[in-house]
Amino acid sequence: MTQNKEGIPSMKKIVLTGGGTLGHVTPHLSLIPLLQQAGYEIHYIGTEKGMEAEKIRKVPGVTYHVVKSGKLRRYFSWQNFTDPFKVVAGASQSAALMGKIRPDVVFSKGGFVAVPVVMGAWMHHIPVVCHESDLTPGLANKLCAPFARKIATTFPECAAALGPKAEMTGTPLRPELFRGSRARGLSLLGFGGGKPVLLMMGGSSGAQAVNKALREALPRLTPTFDVAHICGKGNLDKALEGMPGYTQLEFLDAELPDVLASADLVLSRAGSNALCEFQALCKPLLLVPYPKGASRGDQILNAQSYEKRGLAHVLLQEDMTADSLVEALLATWADRDRLERNLKAAPPADGTRRVLEMIEEVQSTGKNG
Repeated sequence: MTQNKEGIPSMKKIVLTGGGTLGHVTPHLSLIPLLQQAGYEIHYIGTEKGMEAEKIRKVPGVTYHVVKSGKLRRYFSWQNFTDPFKVVAGASQSAALMGKIRPDVVFSKGGFVAVPVVMGAWMHHIPVVCHESDLTPGLANKLCAPFARKIATTFPECAAALGPKAEMTGTPLRPELFRGSRARGLSLLGFGGGKPVLLMMGGSSGAQAVNKALREALPRLTPTFDVAHICGKGNLDKALEGMPGYTQLEFLDAELPDVLASADLVLSRAGSNALCEFQALCKPLLLVPYPKGASRGDQILNAQSYEKRGLAHVLLQEDMTADSLVEALLATWADRDRLERNLKAAPPADGTRRVLEMIEEVQSTGKNG
């Protein structure tokens, strides 16, 4: 508990921020129940219509606040000339909110909305903990790092790059991920359990190139595997409905832990949150990272780190055909025992407890810590 001006104990307060993608939001969803148990009054600062607004507004016990924020781009856009003014406006709004809420600590998950919020916290001398998921810091976290008291990272390479403030912790993961039932997962997928299950996940919107290659490869995969394909919204192939040994789903929510429990081999993109989930569950992985031409290249670096540490096999999208995909999946399956040993021996991927400890440590030092 903190104390008010009269010296009377009051509830601890925390401001959470981060948005733009689901990866900037789901770690908050993992932390919120624990923060509530630890006695925090929780506020979230985000944008009006971002991914964070959709998810966090539904969470009981969390007060959602809206600020302006411009997008931070590494490429030319005419909006680069106007968006800095939105960031400044957002920082002013955030500073006003900090004065009104008077939080004890701010936890930032990154994304462009985090920059004005962290700046606003700095203006009020409120300690900040940041979290970076990828192997290299995103632009938002690079801008926020000088104002942070501590920085949690998912990758050891990122912690080394960010210096003494940083610590590799892993990523906060949802506890329900570890409560899945293989039997329920097999039942949902319509599989009998006689063959190993290959699970393909491509993120919330799917992965079109991987979807296409996997479907072309099905005749050569289904003799060995039952294939569970989470293909993304709007990406179902009606021609494949009812195909033996193949089940396609647009997306999963509450049922995902059961399907993960049923999976023996995973084919996936290389987003850092998904990687931590698969690592924590000790799933042998074949990664097809999002190509650099369509992103800043963070997934390629993530995948290379996992491959270097012996935690996954990697197939670059530019090298992927139906033939090379089958070959890579069979090679990964043949190497599953080694991969599982390495996954079990790796530093913990679930950083929920350690990140919470960092928040408590920073909060306890107060504004003058």
